[in-house]
Amino acid sequence: MISLRACALLALTMVLAATTASCRPAGDEPPAPVRMVQTITVEPAPKMADSTFTGHVEAQDQAVLSFRIAGRLSERSVGVGASVSEGDTLARLDPEDELNELRSARAVLAAALSDSRKAENQFERLRHLQERNVATRADLEAAEQALTAARAQADAAQARVRSAEDFVGFTTLKADAPGIVTRVGAEPGEVVPAGRMIVQLARREGRDAVFEIPDDLIRRIGPDVEVRVALAGDPSVFTSGRVREIAPQADPVTRTFRIRVGLSDPPPSFRLGTAVTGTIRGSDATAVALPAAALTRSEVGTGVWLVDPGTLTVSLRKVDVLRDDPATALIGHGLAAGDIVVTAGTSLLRDGQQIRLVGTEAP
Repeated sequence: MISLRACALLALTMVLAATTASCRPAGDEPPAPVRMVQTITVEPAPKMADSTFTGHVEAQDQAVLSFRIAGRLSERSVGVGASVSEGDTLARLDPEDELNELRSARAVLAAALSDSRKAENQFERLRHLQERNVATRADLEAAEQALTAARAQADAAQARVRSAEDFVGFTTLKADAPGIVTRVGAEPGEVVPAGRMIVQLARREGRDAVFEIPDDLIRRIGPDVEVRVALAGDPSVFTSGRVREIAPQADPVTRTFRIRVGLSDPPPSFRLGTAVTGTIRGSDATAVALPAAALTRSEVGTGVWLVDPGTLTVSLRKVDVLRDDPATALIGHGLAAGDIVVTAGTSLLRDGQQIRLVGTEAP
């Protein structure tokens, strides 16, 4: 049996504990736990030698033109290399079936309009008779319903005529912009399905230089990098451009990445398909590569956690991401040589939080 003295000591302990808890200032929060993280130190971007690679000239904008309906190709009026203007006729399908459908639709429309006029006359006649109490109200309502049905039939017939006219128009393929024909996909006499390429048109608005870039160089190239582009046979003829598109996936056979360089004011000799060479200066092809896990995305943008080596606390810094794949992120601006970046354990961090580096645990 518990003695009275033991009971008194237990009660006193509970009172002291309650008093201590009630004396803690309101709003005090326990300190944030020290987080274990892995880091990497940013090294100066290596200086690269000028990189040169070969490619060819393509149209910046290419359109594949095809018919919206199936049919027999009766005429193709352009060939490879032809220069066309907007609205020029490129090819035609045999329109006989579509014309027959249009004639049938117009005949149905004529009959529907006749029925509509007849129903309207009947309704007006009965309305006047009903006003003189010669016709019944039921007869007038029946005539009104017949007029509504006749008008609906006329509207449906009119829509069928418009659809048939559209199908007749679909038998003619026209250029939607000025350009040069680079490919043809069918010859007159062939039966072509809807959507099959008939003419490929390279529009005249711009030119691109297209290159296949190896993996070791693509990691250091970002959008807007300047490229010097020259004729492969005459390097004295050149222009400049900027990278405007980088393929997100490597070619499965060559393991190279395709880039498109938008050419500024290309010379006339930069014709479609012309072989060219591209040169990227070493100083322009520099960037900082980090593990993709180091990136932290928030409402204000994308950043990385930097470690203060003196206090072992972290702070979030916004960075400019040039490229981001599942393994590596290419950083253009926001980091300097010597910065310590957290690469693992970023999800639980907050500004000013104390951290501990993996491998420095107390024994």
